[in-house]
This record gives sequence, structure tokens and C-alpha cells, in this order.
Amino acid sequence: MHEAYVERVVDLLDPGANRLFNLTVEEARARVLSGDADQVAGIEGAFALLARDGKTVRMARSLDRPMRYFLAKRAEGPALIVADRMDAILEQLRKEGLADQFHPSYTRMVPAHYVVEIQLVGCPDPDPVYTRFFTPERNALPADLDVIGRAYVGAVADEVTRVVRSLPESAPIGVAFSGGVDSGLVFLVTYQVLRQLGMNPTRLKAFTLSFGDGPDLAQAREFLERLGLGLFLEPIHADPADLDLSVTLQVLEDYKPLDVECGAMALALCRGIRQRYPDWKVLLDGDGGDENLKDYPIEENPELTIRSVVHNLMLYHEGWGVGRIKHSLTYSGGLSRGYVRTYAPLRRYAFEGHSPLMSREVMRVSEGIPFIELTRYDVPTLYSLKGEVVSRGVKQLFGLDMSVFEKRRFQHGATGVGTLRDRLAGTAVQYRRQFHALYE
Repeated sequence: MHEAYVERVVDLLDPGANRLFNLTVEEARARVLSGDADQVAGIEGAFALLARDGKTVRMARSLDRPMRYFLAKRAEGPALIVADRMDAILEQLRKEGLADQFHPSYTRMVPAHYVVEIQLVGCPDPDPVYTRFFTPERNALPADLDVIGRAYVGAVADEVTRVVRSLPESAPIGVAFSGGVDSGLVFLVTYQVLRQLGMNPTRLKAFTLSFGDGPDLAQAREFLERLGLGLFLEPIHADPADLDLSVTLQVLEDYKPLDVECGAMALALCRGIRQRYPDWKVLLDGDGGDENLKDYPIEENPELTIRSVVHNLMLYHEGWGVGRIKHSLTYSGGLSRGYVRTYAPLRRYAFEGHSPLMSREVMRVSEGIPFIELTRYDVPTLYSLKGEVVSRGVKQLFGLDMSVFEKRRFQHGATGVGTLRDRLAGTAVQYRRQFHALYE
């Protein structure tokens, strides 16, 4: 066995995809290499990082940066390949003559909020060791919606401020905008931050996707015009004929129907913006808002009850969690899995994407909300919380009366349900078979 090959690691991650606020990439890697949870927790921003020392490899990522790895078998010893995508791993295996070893299900996703340690010591490979580095305190806030709203919106504003300050002063900023609570919050906070920093708010645009038969465009227009901000709206019109299931599966590398539908919308939006603005870079979104305020229809998932939702730490962010039977080694769980529906389309069209609602400080506030005390296990009360929290926070911090419309999924607002089903009709089993067929 040749020692040089035993410790072989191929890092295909793009360092430019990290958005670090307090450290250089090398300083952040050193923290990951330490394996110390407190040091990794101190990395501020979005990141997917690998570090190694001899046979020891450690990896960590934030919720909004996918990170996959594959351990290839070689006569000389194992080779670890790390990338943000399955197809990048496969391409590297092809270059090394090892493509026959590949199957999508053999790749592994680094779960968000964990340091994953792997020892490259040969066959059989030892299991990874997981060390959690982000554990927000639950029920840390009082059961006062005004206090909660101010803390939540304030944390979002702090994150947006850091993002804006990290950009060139003239860089245009887009927001994927439906007029819903989450995208509305991101837009209004960004608008206010630009003004407070003395920057030109006209560099901001609210991009709304429309296939001509969905309700989002009218909602987005009403949301902005009520505040006298209608001039910021820019519709992105799309053709239902351009919704391509095969392309969507290839880009997302996943097959859950709701994520496939949402990913198809994200591809259409990004494609439309890129065609109109060849040089546009920054696109913000409101992903994570539903997870933070636990605003998903429980009745649509037979595995969930309101008790499971409010009693489990970050259930919607991470799924059932590392070490649980239902945790997917290939995909991770919750938004840790699902954010690929946004990340992959953004990368496909060369956007720098960011959701301020997915920063750990914002999630820390949201997990501190005393959901049990506020809801008393009443589902309608839980569903009403997000609008109350956000609108109260916006009113207190910015003096704006923010509209709160009925919740609607991205794919159900951009186009009619009938049109969507005509173009993207299928089950998870059917989508999985079609996705796996791409690699046969």
C-alpha cells in the first residue's frame, strides 16, 4: 500500500461559494480541522469547508451550502472526493477510471451543523464521527409576540446588513419576491438597510415569476403598492412549455415532488433574470422562513403531529436528525436536504444566492420562541404565528404596515395548479427512477 494514495483527498468545492464575514477561508478551515464545536460555531456566514491532517479529514457546512462526499476504492487505498454536486463527483471518478463504482445513493451529504470526521485508513472504512456545532437554546424568549417580532426581524436586519456591506457599493441586488411573508420580509429589510446605510435603494429589484395564470404577480404588486414601493417590482414572465422535468431532476439531483416543483420554478426565475440581465450576480430569497416559524401544513404529512413539530429541535431544518432511523445519509433531512432546490438553480445560472432567514443567528432567535406556550398545541394558532411575528417586527423596527397574505407555495403562486400538474406530474418513486436512469 502506497502512503501517498492512502491519504488522497480531492476537494472540488468552490471557495468562492463561501460567504464568510469574520474569517478568511483558510482561518475557517483551521477551525474545522480542530474539530472543536465552539470554534466551528464561531465561523460567521455561509460555508462548506474541508480540512485534513494526514489520514484525518473533517468537514462542516452551514445549512445553505450543500456538501457531498464519496469514498472511492483503489488498490493503493481509498480516495475521498468532495463536491457540492453528485455529477462533479462522477466526473472526477471518470477521470480516474473509477466511474463503475458510482451510484447516486453511494454519495453522502454532510449534514448541516455538524463536523463530520472521517479516517482514511483503508478497508473496511470506519463510520464517520459527528460532532454538533450549533444547538440553539429552545424557549429562550418570552411569550410576547412584540418582543419575538422585534428580535426576529432585528436578527434578519443584522444579517442583511452584513451581506450588503460585503458587496460592491453599486452592485444590484435582486429579491425572489412573491409578496408572501418571507420574501416580503427580506425585501423590506433590504430596502430599509440600504436607506439606513446611505446607499441607493434603486439598486434593488423585486423579481416575481409569472407563467400568466398564477396569483403571485397580483399579490406582489398589491404588497408593494400598499407601501408606495410598486416601482421596485419587476415581473419575470415564463412559458410553461419550458418546464422540463428531466432537466430539473438533473439540476436538483433529488426527486421529492414538492422540491422538484419548487426547483423547476427556481430554474425558470433564474433563467428569466439571466436572459434579461447577463451580469446580475446577487439574488436574495426567503427560504427558511417556513422552517423557522414552523409554518408547514402538518395535515399533509402523516408522519407529523403538532407535538412532534414543536417538541423536536429544528425538525423542519434538519429532519429527524443524525443517528435517527429516518435520517438519509445520501440526502440529509429537512431544509438541510431541501435547500438544493434553490442552491442548484442559482449556481446553474451563476448567481450568488443568499437567504438571510437561514443565518444561524436568525435561527437561534426562531428556536428560542416558546411555541408550546404560544400555541397550546393548537394547529391554526401555529399557522398564524409567522404573519404575526413578522408583521409586528416590521412595524416596530421600520414603522411599516406589512401586508400578510394567505400562505402559498412558490410553485402554486407562479402558475396554476392545473398547468403545474400538466408539466410536472409524478410521484417520488417515479421521479427517483427517472433520476437514477440518468446515471445508467
